[in-house]
Amino acid sequence: MFDTFVQYASNGRLMFSLMIAVAVVATVISIGLTFSGGDRLAKRMKSVASERERIRARERAAANAKAKESGPKGLRQQPKVYMKNIVDRFSLDTWLNTGDAKMRLASAGYRGPQAEIAFLFFRLVTPIAFVLFGIFYFTVVDDSDWSLLVKIGVVIFAAYVGVKSPELFLTNAITKRQQSMRIAFPDALDLMLICVESGLSIEHAFRKVGKEIGVRSVPLAEEFALATAELSYLPDRRQAFHNLAARTGLDCVKQICTVLIQAEKYGTPLGRALRVTAQESRDMRMAEAERQAAALPPKLTVPMIVFFLPVLMVVVMAPAIIQVMSQSW
Repeated sequence: MFDTFVQYASNGRLMFSLMIAVAVVATVISIGLTFSGGDRLAKRMKSVASERERIRARERAAANAKAKESGPKGLRQQPKVYMKNIVDRFSLDTWLNTGDAKMRLASAGYRGPQAEIAFLFFRLVTPIAFVLFGIFYFTVVDDSDWSLLVKIGVVIFAAYVGVKSPELFLTNAITKRQQSMRIAFPDALDLMLICVESGLSIEHAFRKVGKEIGVRSVPLAEEFALATAELSYLPDRRQAFHNLAARTGLDCVKQICTVLIQAEKYGTPLGRALRVTAQESRDMRMAEAERQAAALPPKLTVPMIVFFLPVLMVVVMAPAIIQVMSQSW
């Protein structure tokens, strides 16, 4: 048998025929795998699309369940009837509304038609209330000898304060909300980096980080929840990132939204970009803390001169004054 095998192996024509047969079989298998790979790719893309639809359906169901549980105390509230009637009757949205009022209300955490209607209502009612209070004070309570011109000027100033009060309240709410999100955002980026590197998608990363970061910053958790819902609802995912950056108004959030948009468009890896952005956010937070610490000495100068220095002089000079007075007596 061994001699037969050696005889066949030494036959050049037979070996050449076997090599040609192997090459033909390999070519056929390669071509077949190419066509079957296309079918698998189509099946995989179809499964990904169906999985995305299931995620959207699950997000819609979760949002509806949360809305039913929260009732009228959710993120969106229905406008009160009397406020809506006054706003519609006097057409306040045409002459009291500002161009960026809706976006500023969203940045302050007030969303839905109730927020805009309440803002317009208080822009009308607050100056009237301040004017009525000023007139009542000068006619009933005050008994000073101020001139009529001065009283009219004070009432006009009260009306101006009433006009600006809703805007000042809104600006203060936006500032506090941004401060809370600015402090917690580096930690949120670290959590997002962990989620992305572990294989989670952006929707799942936003949802997970929103649940975890709520202990540190409730406004940031709300923004992540809204971003998760918009990623599931909106046909253009980039619009969800644009909306997140516009609502927060923070440079660090705008930067990470730009990174996410580029990743959606070009398919760039997110891990390194998130790591660099998280480090930059921490550096910015440390620089802001150092700036506030450096601004403390000038701010403390006047209080120290007015309050601490007189007390210190009394403590130092009081024993000597007492001794001098006792000797003179």
